[in-house]
Amino acid sequence: MFLEIVSPEKKLFSGDIFSVHVPGAEGSFQILNNHAPIVSTLIKGEIRLKGNFEKKSSENLTIQNEKEAFLEIQSGVIEMKKNKLIILVD
Repeated sequence: MFLEIVSPEKKLFSGDIFSVHVPGAEGSFQILNNHAPIVSTLIKGEIRLKGNFEKKSSENLTIQNEKEAFLEIQSGVIEMKKNKLIILVD
């Protein structure tokens, strides 16, 4: 699936990933490829991504290894539609 993570200042990440785990307002949840459409609010916590990451292309993420990356957020909104995921973060 294609993911964009955007803050008010800039685009933090854009690319294909395998899955994302987010801190939802009603509890954390995971989104995989071809997930049903969803819109949800996010709370303070960590977004965990699984995919293929290169340090040079993911400077805003904390790269755990070439398959996992993390991003700390204060709050946000997530939307999944037609296999495209957009996360707006503070």
